Amino acid sequence: MNELYLMVTITERTSAKKFLTLYQRHSVHVTLSTLGAGTAASELLDYLGLEKSEKVVTFCVVTRSTWQALKEALQSELRIDVPGTGIAFIIPLSSIGGKRPLFFLTEGQSFEKGEESVLKDTKYELLVVIANQGYTELIMDAAREEQAGGGTVIHAKGTGMERAEKFLGFSLVNEKEMVLIVVKTKMKNRIMRAIMDKAGLDSKAKAIAFSLPVTGTAGMRLLERPVDLGED
Repeated sequence: MNELYLMVTITERTSAKKFLTLYQRHSVHVTLSTLGAGTAASELLDYLGLEKSEKVVTFCVVTRSTWQALKEALQSELRIDVPGTGIAFIIPLSSIGGKRPLFFLTEGQSFEKGEESVLKDTKYELLVVIANQGYTELIMDAAREEQAGGGTVIHAKGTGMERAEKFLGFSLVNEKEMVLIVVKTKMKNRIMRAIMDKAGLDSKAKAIAFSLPVTGTAGMRLLERPVDLGED
């Protein structure tokens, strides 16, 4: 079995191109990147003679074998183990909404369908929806109809979007929004299905969705309360 993971990379903005080039060499063509900022104390930066710099956070889907090859390359070629170079980590996926998005996200990687998550019996999952910009409300309206809570939006720029036509039958724009929604595991499939029905590949939003297991939460009290649907 070759499990799927969400790989997250955080590096300096000036180094982002080198990381993306390395990923493409290892058949990771579809990535989403957004800007971030480091939080090192100013006293430490002054001591080291450094300035605060912008970070780039990159997201992509990888198989176990791809991660193993990338990890070795990150260490040997980009010296990611040297402090200040960057950091990369993986999170197991629990599901992807449809075969076409699966093939698109893993193009060129050797993948055998099986159980995609190595974490079992989690109470919550993080639903990640990637869509064209401007359709967040459509996505959230669909999710709320199935009793989902609020979501968080991240603006990102995609690479490899021009390859979408091969797997999805149409091209995708580079400007994307990532909508993050924490949902109960038992409600995940229903919420994901509602989003894909209203904002999926057949809509202008062109949304792709997948989920990640959540091993612990705080501040989820509202989701714990039973929903009062009223009486017939």
